[in-house]
Amino acid sequence: MGKLEGKIALITGGNGGIGFATAKRFVKEGAYVFITGRREPETAAAVEEIGRNVTGVQGDVSNLGDLDRLFAQIKREKGRLDIVFANAGVVKLAPLGTITEELYDWVFNINVKGVLFTVQKALPLLPDGASIILNASIGASKGPPANSVNCATKAAPLRSAGSARPMRSPRPWCFSHPTTAATSRERNCLWTAASHRCKPRTAQGTGKLEERQWVG
Repeated sequence: MGKLEGKIALITGGNGGIGFATAKRFVKEGAYVFITGRREPETAAAVEEIGRNVTGVQGDVSNLGDLDRLFAQIKREKGRLDIVFANAGVVKLAPLGTITEELYDWVFNINVKGVLFTVQKALPLLPDGASIILNASIGASKGPPANSVNCATKAAPLRSAGSARPMRSPRPWCFSHPTTAATSRERNCLWTAASHRCKPRTAQGTGKLEERQWVG
């Protein structure tokens, strides 16, 4: 029996990168997974590759109507969520002095607004013992050049999760993923949702976790 046998999970941005690798591992561990993505072809391809126990839902996490449609479908088909991995995010580089309002709004709407409302709208579906996982970045504490907007958005999940520390069920967790991996699809993290604990590890040969930010 897998570590997530019988669990129902949602992974936003699950059609590529860390989200896709996580979805594959969750299914392997026995979970049924809903994945989302803004682009329908990539989402459909991810579902086909995973092959079983997965549903793909096209949508943009910054669009509250898309989130309402997503959670209505999950409620209708499964009735609950045991794991929410708010993973969807974007990166766009711009040195200070060249940042536009359009860039700022696009990155913040997905990386901050999307994470916040994904979690908030999921709450009615989360039973006691459920897990909420937020994808941050080492960029929250190690800002590379031309990345000030993205780094600011990646600090937000750490602070949001920290403000939810009084919550006991579900409890929020936040991790900062490595930036040194061969490719995004090769980053393979596993979170075990048991006894309110989520433990990340990277797949062999894809780089070490440089920082772990636990809250709760």
